[in-house]
Amino acid sequence: MAAEKAQLSSLVASARYVLWDLDGPICRLFAGYPAHEIAGELVNKIDLLGMGALLTEQERSSNDPQEALRGVHERHRGSDLVLELEEWLTRRELAAVPKARPTPYADPVIRTWSSLGVRFAITTNNAAAAAEAYIGTRRLKDCFPYVYGRTSNLDQMKPNPYCLEEAIKAMGAVPAATLMIGDAATDLEAARQAGVEFLGYARNEDKERTLREAGAEVVVRSLDEVLVVLRKRP
Repeated sequence: MAAEKAQLSSLVASARYVLWDLDGPICRLFAGYPAHEIAGELVNKIDLLGMGALLTEQERSSNDPQEALRGVHERHRGSDLVLELEEWLTRRELAAVPKARPTPYADPVIRTWSSLGVRFAITTNNAAAAAEAYIGTRRLKDCFPYVYGRTSNLDQMKPNPYCLEEAIKAMGAVPAATLMIGDAATDLEAARQAGVEFLGYARNEDKERTLREAGAEVVVRSLDEVLVVLRKRP
C-alpha cells in the first residue's frame, strides 16, 4: 500500500498534462438516466429498424449502449444506419447531462490541479457535446479547453488511442509528461498505445478488479487520494 501511494505521488508530481475520461473519473453521466435504460432503448430501435439480427446476445443484453452501437458498426461500417444510431445515442447522452452527478472530489481535484498550471483535456468514448455540456454545468470549461469524444468513425473509440493522440497534439504535450485518468480497461490500453502514464479510478471493487487484471499498477478508490497529494505540493 505504501509503495502504491508513493507511485501515486510520483504520477501526480510528474504530470504536466492530464487526459480525463468523462464517465467515471469526472462524473456519473447516467446517474439519473441509467445507461441500461438507454441500452435497452437502442436495442429496441435497432429491432424496429429490422436490424436486430445484427446483434449478438451479449450486445443485446449489455448495460452499455455502446456495445450495441459497436456491434452494428462492425457489421455495417460507414453506413447511414451507424450514423443515425450514433446521433441517437448522442442525444440520449445530452439528455442525461442535467441529472449527471459529479464524482466525489472530482471538482476540487480539477480546480486545484489546474491552478498549479497543469493542462487538461477530456478524452472520452461519450460524445464530445455531452462532455462539453456537463463541464458547462459545473463551470469547469476554463479547465478543459480541449475535449475529444466519440466521432462517427467508431473505430476511433478507445482502446484506439486516437482521441488521446489528438489531445496530446492540440496541447503540445509530451507523452512522457502526460497522465491518463480512466476507469476502464479500454482507457488503460489507449494510454499504453499513446505512450502515456495511467491512473485508474474505481468506484467499486468490480471496477478495481477489472483494472488490476488489465495491468493497472495504480488505482484509487476515491479522488480524495489525489487531492491529498495535490495539497501536499509546495
